[in-house]
Amino acid sequence: MLKLLKYFKFNKVIVTSLVIVILLKTLGILYVPTLTASIVNNGVVKGDMDYVLKTGGIMIGVAILTGILAILSTYLSANLSAALSRDMRRKIFLHSQKLSIEDYKKFSTSSLITRCTSDVNQVENTVIMIFEMIIPVPFITLIGMLLAFFKDKYMALIILITGGSLLIFILLISKKVISLSIGMQEELDKINSRVRQFISGIRIIRAFNRDRYEKKLMDSTFESYADINIKMNKIFAMGMPLILFILNLCTVAILWFGAVRINAGKMLVGDIMAVIEYSIIILVYLVMAVMVLMNLPRASACSKRILEVLSYKPEIIDEKITNQISNNKKVLEFRNVIFSYKDAQEPVLKGINFTCESGKTTAIIGATGSGKSTIAKLIPRLQDVKNGEILINDLNIKKFPQKDLRNSISFSPQKAFLFSGTIASNIRHGKKDATLEEIRSAAITAQADNFIMDLKSDYDSIVSQGGSNFSGGQKQRICIARALIKKSDIYVFDDSFSALDYSTDARLRRAMKERLKDSIIITIAQRISTIMEAEQIIVLDKGQIVGKGTHKELMKNCSIYIEIAESQLSKEELANE
Repeated sequence: MLKLLKYFKFNKVIVTSLVIVILLKTLGILYVPTLTASIVNNGVVKGDMDYVLKTGGIMIGVAILTGILAILSTYLSANLSAALSRDMRRKIFLHSQKLSIEDYKKFSTSSLITRCTSDVNQVENTVIMIFEMIIPVPFITLIGMLLAFFKDKYMALIILITGGSLLIFILLISKKVISLSIGMQEELDKINSRVRQFISGIRIIRAFNRDRYEKKLMDSTFESYADINIKMNKIFAMGMPLILFILNLCTVAILWFGAVRINAGKMLVGDIMAVIEYSIIILVYLVMAVMVLMNLPRASACSKRILEVLSYKPEIIDEKITNQISNNKKVLEFRNVIFSYKDAQEPVLKGINFTCESGKTTAIIGATGSGKSTIAKLIPRLQDVKNGEILINDLNIKKFPQKDLRNSISFSPQKAFLFSGTIASNIRHGKKDATLEEIRSAAITAQADNFIMDLKSDYDSIVSQGGSNFSGGQKQRICIARALIKKSDIYVFDDSFSALDYSTDARLRRAMKERLKDSIIITIAQRISTIMEAEQIIVLDKGQIVGKGTHKELMKNCSIYIEIAESQLSKEELANE
């Protein structure tokens, strides 16, 4: 946990103020028993009511001041821990933004959510408890033991033995609690993953009547988590009676030995009352510290999980020496590019070579699994090439800062994804300061304006999470508008037209050609009709380029392309080629 806290800076003024407040509060708590002994010994026993009232008034004043200090310490510790949790979540989020697609295989989505929520909450609560229940213990124990020793050294010895017994008890159960805590968080990851999968796939589950099967899987996951929780609670359930037994035993021992000391004339009645209060205060704080320390292994496990994310080195990082992307016309080149996924038996892409120029469209077509989408992800460095180079104007894209590179690229992914919000906010995701006129212009090009204007709130219409309240074609057109609104040198459309009908597809391509006439356009598609007019068509098969040229050229010399064309085009269309 200390390793994790080194990643964050605490407000020194708040920390110093908190320690001072805790020390003053401790002195106030321990001063009350001293006043109690003084009232009994010098007031009650001697029948001096004036002394009783005077000292009693001081006691009330000390109690009120101590209460105010307790409230202040709670406020300061809560403020400190809340700031820590805020910084942890911010750091996890910012660091996760640096991870590549490959890196995300190391941390599942559900695991990252758990680490950013449950794990951070656990650390935050532990930090509060440390300030409230652990930090006061050394002050309470040291000062309380000194005051008890001044009253009677034998009574102080009883308190010391009791405190030592509690500490031994902690050590005996801590190892077991640590392993259970780690297991509990791992099971929580599984619950989040299972619930997320269930909610995302609810339509498929219902369509295939797999409700009972999924319920069994959910129940199994919940039971595993419950079993660990029950084991943890059993430890606490057995621990509390033992702690209370030790406390009661201490009180009985003080009363018994105190009676012997009073009978021998070695102690006063008020002193024995003060020692009992000292013992209760010390031991109660020790018990609270025990509870926190029993919870500390779980917080430690959570800290390790958070630290695992923060200390993870991203696969894709900016080089120390970087170049600026020039404003000249761009040439994008793939030079002997080889790429393979981690643990894959063979590369997905093998020796890919092609060049794209500004003002021209390059289309990529091929069978499923031929590597088309992989090429799309390599251009903005969502993944990195293993061998070979991708160059812009003869400079390797690794030489550019990732932010600058991605600023020069508009990317429309294969799976249309919309954020919760409005249609306007989703399109504005491509350009944060876009005006409504710019938004509508992009939507008109994307052939989305007509259906948007038919909605009750047009561009202010609400988008549900993931865009679930729109059809596949509508989502694709909004995503295309989001890509188009961003003024870029390179536009990558990864099978972004698959859900569009042929008429809409044709109108969209014509509008895009005019709008993006000075940019590099890379279109990945399954349909030949989408790419027939491209200046360059690249045909992929099993990760290799097997054809390159215009539609007419490929229809003459590329068997794979001819095969695709024959499967999609009618005899009349083929006859016109």
